[in-house]
Amino acid sequence: MLSITTKVEQMVMESAFLSEGLARGLLNLSELARQLQPQLEKALWKPVSKGAVVTALCRVAERIPQQHSEETVLEQRTSALSMRSDLVVFTYRYSDQTYACQRRLLELPQPERGTFITITHGVNEVMVICSRTLQSTVDEMFIDEQEVARIHRVSAVTLHLAQDTCYTPGIYHAILRRLAWERINLTNIICTFSELTLLLEASQTQAAYLVLSKIAAIR
Repeated sequence: MLSITTKVEQMVMESAFLSEGLARGLLNLSELARQLQPQLEKALWKPVSKGAVVTALCRVAERIPQQHSEETVLEQRTSALSMRSDLVVFTYRYSDQTYACQRRLLELPQPERGTFITITHGVNEVMVICSRTLQSTVDEMFIDEQEVARIHRVSAVTLHLAQDTCYTPGIYHAILRRLAWERINLTNIICTFSELTLLLEASQTQAAYLVLSKIAAIR
């Protein structure tokens, strides 16, 4: 049978917020114990006192490795952060004609200045991200394809990272964690060698930009 401490440790380690908050001493242990108490009693099939949960939390906190402050290394350039707005994200199911549709789309004459289009491949799906002005063009090219989803009013915020960040463990976690703490939801993520592009709803763009601006300010 699981002990209280073992079960508490399991619950804490399943949540990045709890594990980090506990490691940094940011949480009210008494209140956290009160919230975990019903789940523990259900899982352990026996009454559990709040004091026992607090004791277990203290033990778990001692086991969590201390996390040092992380600095996100960005490319040393003025435009470390850039943004595009008014985008549409299409997702289509792969078919025998998908590559032909993609080829026709990319063979179109150069669109007007400022427009944006990119295509990302998954295992069973293909995603097209473009400026709203190109929406009808994408509809025409993929007219016979099975559309899985379409998201309007999307913004893309791009962080330009230093060349060695691909060898830095936890670099993306450090960025995404800060957004998660602010309850900022991401529609999708696109990565290249030294760029991280975050797709999000227009309503969350300002909040995300403020968070990412602070990261970009680290030198």
